Amino acid sequence: MDDMTDTETHDGGEATVNTPTRSGFVALIGPTNAGKSTLVNRFVGAKVSIVSHKVQTTRAVMRGIAIHKNTQIVFMDTPGIFKPRRKLDRAMVTSAWGGAKDADIILLLIDSERGLRGDAEAILEALKDVPQPKILVLNKIDRVRHEDLFALAEKANEFVKFDRTFMISATTGSGCDDIMDYLAETFPEGPWYYPEDQISDLPMRQLAAEITREKLFLRLHQELPYSSHVETESWEERKDGSVRIEQVIYVERDSQKKIVLGKNGDAIKAISTASRKEMSEILEQPVHLFLFVKVRENWGNDPERFREMGLEFPRD
Repeated sequence: MDDMTDTETHDGGEATVNTPTRSGFVALIGPTNAGKSTLVNRFVGAKVSIVSHKVQTTRAVMRGIAIHKNTQIVFMDTPGIFKPRRKLDRAMVTSAWGGAKDADIILLLIDSERGLRGDAEAILEALKDVPQPKILVLNKIDRVRHEDLFALAEKANEFVKFDRTFMISATTGSGCDDIMDYLAETFPEGPWYYPEDQISDLPMRQLAAEITREKLFLRLHQELPYSSHVETESWEERKDGSVRIEQVIYVERDSQKKIVLGKNGDAIKAISTASRKEMSEILEQPVHLFLFVKVRENWGNDPERFREMGLEFPRD
């Protein structure tokens, strides 16, 4: 794509005619449940990454595309980094660090309430050897005293020399425009990587599967283990302008299948209704959604399932 110079007004401000375009990739990394997916959706201004209170919801790198002034910023929402125990865990952590290595700037997101407890300190240690420019973002600042925030920022900067530190709330949007302004000014001149109206690199079939997986987690937060996976098996555009979608929810045991179905099918009906509603809003067309639940024992060791999720199957 040639450099764009005659641009129009965007959400991030009014672009000036004959102002050169800029572009770059930002990898969001951090511990699980730090708010990365919420922040990506905030930056993009639309739902491109699933959000739930369940940790390790994001499994592969998702790209959300935002335009701020004359700059196209591609945010790479990576899986939360944690100490892996299973093959799926190892694949997710490898994916997260792989996303970081492919980025122009690394954004480390820390939950201000949790501070550097848990996996945050180990991530900071690992970041010392990463050459790209790094910015620190402290999230959920509305829940922490100001003096504690400054102490946390100072401690994190003792581990790694961050180019900038920002304090935000991804949920309310407080401080988020400051990050966008900084990125828009920092990236070099260059052509945009994606068309102006594209907000994600996910194929719609995969995005639809992610939406259903989110509704699954939201509905069955405590009951459902991580051994579940959603695939879009058929997608039929119909003559009346609607779309017929069939998806399969894979679980590992019959007991998990019963949880997903719920008493008298109540759980699967609620999941289907919520998922169909969101798909209709995103696609801007009626959706006929059909969900099936199948038991596939030990799918967490199936290389084909990893490929479906955009992950590399660990060989060791």
